[in-house]
Amino acid sequence: MAIPTVQRHYWIFSADPHHYHWDTLFVKGKEMWDGAGAKPDAIRALKQVRKGDRVLCYHSAPERALYSIAEVTRDPYPDPHDHKGKNLVADLRAFEKLPRQVSLAEMRANPALKKMKLLKNVRLIVSHLTDQEYQDILRMAGIVATPGIPLP
Repeated sequence: MAIPTVQRHYWIFSADPHHYHWDTLFVKGKEMWDGAGAKPDAIRALKQVRKGDRVLCYHSAPERALYSIAEVTRDPYPDPHDHKGKNLVADLRAFEKLPRQVSLAEMRANPALKKMKLLKNVRLIVSHLTDQEYQDILRMAGIVATPGIPLP
């Protein structure tokens, strides 16, 4: 009997670099990310995130660029600092800084990314990416697949 494999999903998590800079994650190595706050659309999306998923870390204004890659190390859980129990957090591990940041303008200029949720609503805190969108963005950032070795 074959054991079903869990498919990895890809996400963009957005943060205001004045409030939380993604370098903080790289300094600490791993951290509880509470960027969804009390925003209902972010909490709904965060409920779909799973351990092992990859996250492209995005800085909102003024930078408006993808900055790095992180990995989810624990399924989302209730924020221990939220006494009402409505907010969710996720544990992230720093994975890799992008060799080159990918700006919002560059993503908008790429026809392969035209259906990407973030491009339709730049205010999204958590947005899902298809496998193809993730790979296209990694290529734009300068990460090229080696035959036989999957992209990070």
